[in-house]
Amino acid sequence: MHSKTAPLCLALAGGLLAAPAMAGDLLHWQNNSLTYLYGQDYKVDPDTQQTVTFEHASGWAWGDMFFFVDNIWFNGVSGSDGHTYYGEFSPRLSLGKVSGRDLSFGPVKDVLIGATYERGESSADGVPNQNYLLGPAVDLELPGFDRFALNFYYRKPDGSTGRASGQWQVTPTWAMTFPVGKSDILFDGFIDWVVNDAGSKSRGDFLSKNLHIVPQIKYDLGKALDYAPGKLYVGIEYDYWSNKYGLEDGSLPFKTDQNTFSAIVKAHF
Repeated sequence: MHSKTAPLCLALAGGLLAAPAMAGDLLHWQNNSLTYLYGQDYKVDPDTQQTVTFEHASGWAWGDMFFFVDNIWFNGVSGSDGHTYYGEFSPRLSLGKVSGRDLSFGPVKDVLIGATYERGESSADGVPNQNYLLGPAVDLELPGFDRFALNFYYRKPDGSTGRASGQWQVTPTWAMTFPVGKSDILFDGFIDWVVNDAGSKSRGDFLSKNLHIVPQIKYDLGKALDYAPGKLYVGIEYDYWSNKYGLEDGSLPFKTDQNTFSAIVKAHF
């Protein structure tokens, strides 16, 4: 891998993942997975993409953590090797856990402070492509949902768009399970809604508001085969992204509004 993101994300998480060796009560649960995705009709980037994603999610005495690394192949039609990467590292501090108090009220189960570091491949001249996000979050208990989290962020670009001012982002994430025959269908995903424009068009650092909706519908194949429930899924991912990467649709000689489906296989371990 020619990227720096995977080592960086793993290094950021490595110290936390090693913590149970020193204090076994810190780590409450964890889940890791590998996903293969194949799709076409992507915008801004090349049309056809294959992606292998490593994901880690875990719950801790202080809160929770999620990170992923995408390795993306463009079938040799972009860049020197037709490959790029993208990753995010997202820890959240639970105010209920660290204070030892029950902060639940109504549908709210917990109140948290969330942070995210986003990193993509650097530009050709070495300028990093990265963003920093910070803000409050709530975990909600809603009928029919296995989980539902609502995160509010102030996002500040750095590197190639570092001159732009910050933007506000709302990010819900969710999961729902539906029994179907002898197995289940899992419906999960996220929405990133960047609600305001930022930067200056005259300086060339303008970032447009944008909406990124990525749900997945997956069939629990492991359970259907009496192999291992919750371990092997097949399904589809829908990816809608208006003004992709903050590039305003209609302002460039190519479209930046994305609307595509991809096939996925996901294995948990």
